[in-house]
Amino acid sequence: MSDSLKILIVAGGLTHERDVSLRSGRRVANILRHGGHTVEVCDLNAQFMPTVAEFEPDVVWPLIHGSVGEDGSVQDLLSLISYPYVGSPASSCALASNKPTAKSLAKLAGVATPRWLSLRQELFRQVGAPAIIQSIISNEADFYFPLIVKPSDGGSALGLSKVGTEDELRSAMVDAFAYGDTVMVEEFIPGHEVAVSVLDLEDGPVALPPVEIVTDDGRYDYDARYNTGRSEFFVPARLSDEALANVKEAALKMHDTLGMRHLSRIDLIVDDEGTAWFIDANVSPGMTDTSLFPLAAEEHSSFREILENIAQFASQE
Repeated sequence: MSDSLKILIVAGGLTHERDVSLRSGRRVANILRHGGHTVEVCDLNAQFMPTVAEFEPDVVWPLIHGSVGEDGSVQDLLSLISYPYVGSPASSCALASNKPTAKSLAKLAGVATPRWLSLRQELFRQVGAPAIIQSIISNEADFYFPLIVKPSDGGSALGLSKVGTEDELRSAMVDAFAYGDTVMVEEFIPGHEVAVSVLDLEDGPVALPPVEIVTDDGRYDYDARYNTGRSEFFVPARLSDEALANVKEAALKMHDTLGMRHLSRIDLIVDDEGTAWFIDANVSPGMTDTSLFPLAAEEHSSFREILENIAQFASQE
């Protein structure tokens, strides 16, 4: 067995994904405890700093999904108080968690990504929603239904909609703005929805087996992600050898382009020609019993072994 560690898992927080974060935190904590480690789970609240000072962990594992958990804020705080932590550095978190920024970097790196618009709520107030909606659906804009509408930050597909009409577009904008001040309108790419988890430890980044997601209604939304029976997963994804190589290459390139470390999850769409289209990058992948990183880890080797290796490696940095 590896050396026993004192590990502080940070889960919960005041985000839209609080419940998922708590489930991720409890699962990781239980697995690491069974591995002989001393583990505490702490919420991100006024007791966080006193808990860190009293527990004196060897490593902190942030498992806050969305908001300050993935935008670099928690990571900057942990660097400020000089505690090693699992996951990407704050600068990379800031790049990866903002979807328009991550997509811009993908484009610069030569990774295919669907066309998109990034629109702030303030712009709607100043210009007017009708004018913006009409501009999006005009022939000159080269955006055609169906379209994807989603917040520019956050995860778990909260606020995401696939729209096919002007009325649906208008309604989806309102829904997405409930989760943030900036909304993306994105070209819809038909194809296989695939998630590639990346493990980045002593030997450098390695793409774990890609996971293909198939849902009962074609929408991998919040309910389909966390309620059993809505989604079916194929590990490895049912793709040709060439397409599998393409998705792994794209995932590793985005992990490297964004400067991520230890672990990440890159979400992609693979079209009929085998092209891998980058959708977004996940700084803190979910660890629940329906999450994608654990599925890939089990197919690769052992979820528990991978969790222990991540914690051990991060504690030494």
